[in-house]
Order: sequence, then C-alpha cells, then structure tokens
Amino acid sequence: MRRVQLLPLAGALFGSVCLPALAQAQVGATSLAPTSLAVASVVGGAGSGSNPAAPIDADEDKDDEDPLEVTGADIVVVAPRMQGQLDVPNQPIVTFDEDDIAAYGADSIGDLIDAISPQTGSGRGRGSGTPVILVNGQRITSFREMRNIPPEAIRKLEVLPEEVALRFGYSANQRVVNLILKDRFSATTVAGEYNAPTRGGYDNYELESGVVKIAGPRRYNFNAKYTDTSMLTEDERNVTQTESSVPTVAGDPDPARYRSLAAADSELTLNGTLTQNLGDGGMAGSITANGAYTHGVTTSFSGLDTVTLTSPAGATAVRTLPDPLTTRVVTDTFSAGLGYSTMIGRWMFNVTGDGSYVDANTRTDRRRDLTSLSDAALAGTLDIAGALPSIPGAGVDTARSRTASLTSLATLSGTPFSMPAGDANLTFKGGYDFSRVQSAYRSDTFSQNTLKRGDVSGGVNLAIPLTSRGDFLGGIGDLALNVSAGLNHLSDFGTLTDWSAGLTWSPTEKLTFQASYLVDQEAPTLAQLGAPNVTTYNVSVYDFTTNSTALVTVLSGGNPDLLKETQRDIKLSATWELPFMKRSNLMIEYFRNRSSNVTNAFPLLTSAVEAAFPDRVQRDADGNLTYIDQRAVTFDEETSSSIRWGLNLSGNLGKEQSDGFGGPPPPGNGPRGGQSTGQGAAKGAGGGSGGPPPGGPPGGPGGKGGRWNLSVYHTWRFTDRVKIADGVPVLDQLNGEALTAGGVPRHAIEAEGGVFKNGYGIRLKAEWEAPTRVDGTGAATSSDLRFGSTFDVNLRIFADLGKNADLVAKMPFLKGTRVSLVADNLLDSRQKVTDATGAVPLAYQAAYRAPQGRVLGIDLRKMF
Repeated sequence: MRRVQLLPLAGALFGSVCLPALAQAQVGATSLAPTSLAVASVVGGAGSGSNPAAPIDADEDKDDEDPLEVTGADIVVVAPRMQGQLDVPNQPIVTFDEDDIAAYGADSIGDLIDAISPQTGSGRGRGSGTPVILVNGQRITSFREMRNIPPEAIRKLEVLPEEVALRFGYSANQRVVNLILKDRFSATTVAGEYNAPTRGGYDNYELESGVVKIAGPRRYNFNAKYTDTSMLTEDERNVTQTESSVPTVAGDPDPARYRSLAAADSELTLNGTLTQNLGDGGMAGSITANGAYTHGVTTSFSGLDTVTLTSPAGATAVRTLPDPLTTRVVTDTFSAGLGYSTMIGRWMFNVTGDGSYVDANTRTDRRRDLTSLSDAALAGTLDIAGALPSIPGAGVDTARSRTASLTSLATLSGTPFSMPAGDANLTFKGGYDFSRVQSAYRSDTFSQNTLKRGDVSGGVNLAIPLTSRGDFLGGIGDLALNVSAGLNHLSDFGTLTDWSAGLTWSPTEKLTFQASYLVDQEAPTLAQLGAPNVTTYNVSVYDFTTNSTALVTVLSGGNPDLLKETQRDIKLSATWELPFMKRSNLMIEYFRNRSSNVTNAFPLLTSAVEAAFPDRVQRDADGNLTYIDQRAVTFDEETSSSIRWGLNLSGNLGKEQSDGFGGPPPPGNGPRGGQSTGQGAAKGAGGGSGGPPPGGPPGGPGGKGGRWNLSVYHTWRFTDRVKIADGVPVLDQLNGEALTAGGVPRHAIEAEGGVFKNGYGIRLKAEWEAPTRVDGTGAATSSDLRFGSTFDVNLRIFADLGKNADLVAKMPFLKGTRVSLVADNLLDSRQKVTDATGAVPLAYQAAYRAPQGRVLGIDLRKMF
C-alpha cells in the first residue's frame, strides 16, 4: 500500500473545507467538540489509547502537526473530547447539553440537580441520595462551590454510574455528576420566590442574589440567600385531637392552635468561592477557596399543659393552661474549603480539604407540675370549671451541641502502564478526617459529653482495559476490569476495610454491561453516637398494641452503644443507547444488599420492636403508652434485592440549530489549545464554549426550535428482610412486618419530563409508591394498618422573557428575566391510612402525612 503525504497547505485546505461535512456525517468520529476538531490520521483503523489527562510532550505535539496522511480509501476523523469530559469505559446514564439544561428552567445548579434526581439517584445498598459532584472532571471541596451558580454557566452535564466514583477517591455507592463549565460566563442575578398552600395556614418566601464570573481557568461566585417560613398548626388543618387533650370547659385555650405540624423557620446563608490558576499559564496548577456562613432559627409548639380535675363528687373536667410548650433551635454554621490540583508529569494530583463548625442551641419548655390543682379540686377548694390560678412556668431544658469537622482527601491518578487494549488507569487516595462533638444537656440535672474521632484513610483503584474493539481482540468488544481496596483507621472504632471488583463490557458502541461486587464497613457518625438528648412532649404516636393514639414523651439524641456496619452489595446492569432516537437510552440495574450491625433510626413501634427493645418503652398501670426512647439503634442484619430500570427519551422540537458539526452554535472568544487540566480531558482539546450571554438573542439555547424529554424509572423490590436481634423473628418488610411508618412499597416509580421552545417551558416531576400494610399483634385489641398509595406531582411553568426579541424591544428591562409558576403536590395528594375497620387512626390523619398539601408559588429571576 502506497502512502501519500499531503503538503501542509493541502492538509489545511482539507481541514477547512472538508472537515465540517465529514464531522456532520460523523464519519468514524467518536466524540465531537464544538470548539475544535482534529484529524489524527486518515487511515483504516483506530490508534491505541492515550492518557487523556496527561500534558502533550514536544514529540507528540510535532506528530499531531504532521501533514494529513492518506492510505487506501478509508478516512477516519478523530475528534478530541471536550475539555473536562470524562474518558471512562462506563457509558453515561444521561448527558445534557445547553439546550437540555435550558429546558428545565432551573434557577441554580442546585435546583437542576434536584430536578434530575430520577437520573442521579442510586439504588445501591440502602441508598445514599446525593450524587458525587465533579467540575470539569475534577473533585471539588464541597457542593457549596456550585450550588447557587446559574445553570446557564454549564456547557454540558454528564451523569455516570456509581463505579466511576472509585476513580476520584469515593466509594461506589453514589452516582457521579460531572459539570463541564463554559470558558466565558458572567452574570449577576437577583431572585425572589413566594409560596403558599391552597389550604392556607402558612407562607414561605425566599430572596437571593449572587454574582458569578468564569474567565477560562479563573472563576468566582458570591451568593446571599434568605428564606422564611411561618408555622403551620394542627388547628389550621382541622386535626382531630385525642379525647384526653381537648378541654371540656369553654374559654380554655384549644391545644390544636399550639401544636405545630410544620415548624416556623428562617435561614440566612452567605457563600463565596474563588478558583485561580497558579504560575504562568497554570503550570503550577489551580487552587480553589470557599467559605460560607449559615444562621438558622426554628420554632415549634408541642401543645399545652393539660390536667384532668376531679371534684369531691367525682365529676371531672379536662383543663388546659395558656402558654404553649415551645422548642426553639438556633444554629450557626461556619464552613470553609480549600482545593488544589496540578499535573505531576503525566499524573493528575488533586487535594481537597473541607471544614465546618456547627453550634446548635435548643431550648425546650418544661411541663409544669399541676399536682396542686388536682389536689385542690379533689379537696373542693377549686371549682373544676372555674378560673384557674396562675401557675408559674417550670423553666426550660437546654441542649447545646458544638460539632467541629475536617475532611481531607488527596488523589493521584494516571496511567502507570499500557495494555494491548489501551492504557491502565491507577488512582491512589489518602486522607485524614477529624470530628468532635461536644454536647451538654441541662434539665433537673446537668450532663455533658465530648466525642472525638480521627480517621486516617488510604486506598487504591486500578482500571485495566482487557480488550478493545479497535486494537485488541476486537471481536469481544471493549472489556475493562476495575478493582479497588481501601482502609480507614478510626481512633474510636479501630480499622475498617472496603474492597470492590467490577467488569464493564461493551460489545458494541451502544450496548454496555456491568457487574460489580462491593464490601464496605461503616461506623456510626458522631452525631448518632453523641448528639445531645432532647425531650419532646405530646408527640402523637399510634400504639399497635392497643389500637389507639397516645400523646407521649419522646427522647431523641445519640446512642454511644452503636456498632460498626458491614455492607455487601452486588450490582448487575445493562445500558443500551436506543438506535432509533438520539440522546435516548434504556438501562436495567439489579441490586442485592446484605448488611450486618445496621445503624438505624428507632423504628415504628410494633410489637416485635417493643419486644426487641423493652427498655425503650414505658407504659402506665393501665397499659397506656407514655414514653419512647427514640435514639438510634443497631439491627442485627438487613437483606434486600431489587431491580431498577429506567428509560430516558429526548428529542427536538422544530429545526435544531447547528454549527456545522452537529453541536450548538459556535462559542465566543474562548481560549483554545492550552494544557488540559481536567481529568479525562483529551489532549489538545480546546477550552469550553463561552456560549451566548444571559438573556441573549433568540438564537441561543432554546431559541429556534426546542427540546422535549421524558425519564421514567421503576423500582421493583423483591426482598426486604430485617433481623432486629437474636431471638427475634426475621421481619419481612414487604409483607406487613415493616419497621417504618408507611411500610416498604414493593413498587415505586419516578418520572420527570417536559417541553421547552422559544423560551417557554413546562416541567412535570412525579413520584408514585404502591400501597403497603403494617400488621398488628394479632390480639383482639390490635389492628393491621393499610397505607394507601402515594402519588406526588410537581409542576413548573416558566417563561424566559428575554428570549422574546419583540417583547424585549418594547420593555428592555425584561432582558434576562424569567418568571415561573410552580405547583408542588399539584393533585393535593395525601396518603390515606386505615385500620381493619376502615377508620383513620388519629396519629395517621392526612394532615400528619402531608401537612402542606398543594403549594402554589411564583418565582422571579433577573440576570444582568
């Protein structure tokens, strides 16, 4: 075969004239970057893999600048990955470009992450909720850095499987969200939001202002936010009271007016972040600093002091005294983070540290001793229906918790060696965490406690490509092995270990299978061990033993006797990119978890729980429930298995804009060429897109044309069993032996979707859970409870008024303005709970299950 080497001028001419057409046809391209397109070679085959995070040495740079080469008739166009995009064998669960993000109408990145929770949620283990957040392929100190930034600053968002977290020093029980920012973005925002339920009773408002600027590797953002929510009481939802708490004398205060369903709370948050390159052109790396302060006040009512007076003749009257039993919590939180990343040869080094100090003070009114009133009534010196003498307050119980914490983690990642199928990836991690909890409780007696924990950790993760479609044993497809191991030495719990192994197999570009096994040991948090004890009065609790509702005294706080937990997880998954729709896929995941010595909140008080923890419950001489110690407990073992499958569909409305490469419109004057700083960024990749300015012309994201999407995830639980302790029967939570108030549904569905065109959009997010039951004791006085299905739908309708050129021409101040109408719990759905007779127990009234009901709101945001 004869090789023809073109002249540089011919190569340049080919690149400028022919490449757009080739790229649009996606001839052999694996990834297209809007800002740059490189022709690595024009040969019949793909080159071997390279370290995407490594800098380009001089020889490689010269090779990249060689004239275009042609051999035979095959032409292969190789396009570099977008800077900050992850180069991992795991296929993304879903990706969002600028138009997709604009279609959500979110005010901040935090709101956007909440909106896509069906895609970012993990079914692994017992669920951990929040995903790992990366920025431009790198770890950050805390999500505080990004939470309040407008989503318009994002060029692309990727959601990846849990196994990717191992490459960044995290455990594989959280999905990974990688935010790729634009190279040029600047905005000042002010926003206001008002919400109120259609049933009335309370209101909520939020005020927020922030400034953000991104200039290549340098970015900063500052934000201030204030929220205020008024109290919602039982009287405002017509909650039926227990007979023993309702006064029988006219003029006595109604306790329903002084028992809160939702506490009043206010919060002020100040937050700032700065990221800056160090050295000439960032050769010394980059550094990030973040600081935040939050002040919160929460106030709740626990009803009134109540006494039953008995006259000498035996007549009785239930009396209530004024002044509600109030609990007030004041919390001050100081947080700071520092991060540094740089290239050390061909290795990426990243270190982050995050610290916080939380000072929480709780004041709880004590119950008054009303024995003197009972004695006077029985002696005949006090009319049981007359005016009551003034009884002084009994003072307050105080609890103070001061928590200091510091987390640090350093990772070193690179390619230690090459395999026939490509480069291996090796990540070392090491860190030190420190936490201290000082708690003090003052009631009739004074007690205090101090707990400290130091945690030295280390670990390693190795990813090895075994086969490659383009290089080695291509008939098998892409096959990669991932193994990891780590340990944590805790000063108060000894040494904990974890390890995992997984295989990722992609027989085709559109189909990926994954299997992994994870063993992880976890210790209870210091808060679970040493939080201050707090007593709450008049808590409505359903008693399965007597089939009645009682107002009981509840103790919450830390339990120093908790044990370390061991989790063993198996995950099998498949992801298929649908060939008949762009940006759409189907995924299926199977999870099996077995955990021992599980730390858990005190469960629903069934007869099995009371038998397992008899010292946690007190009853009076008549068997009525009076007291529950609800501090955390340790379950002997939990086992569960489930399947979670999801369908992600998306498409265009109208004509999709293109820059000639199948991507969004060309960026502004963002930098090009420089050294890649994000782990997973392709060598030679240019900077990110600057994108259109906020409130820009209709040709920007979401201008001409539009987007629609629909994501549906269904969870089917096969088993969920709990062994509380030795000698206690194993409980099947899926068949009536649940330990939570509401049971464990066998089926659950999450869905979100919407349409967006010409600046106008509508979003729906829904969650449904199947009905469940919780069995009683089987005794004549007991009853089973049936918990009905739940169906919660949230609606958001919004208009980016700045996208309407005619409207902006008439009213220029509307540029960059968005107005949104929101409806949380659109259908005003509230779970119905009934006993065997069909009656609703007082402790499970609808108002307790969903106090707010339907909440309507209006949200205004202005970007400058």
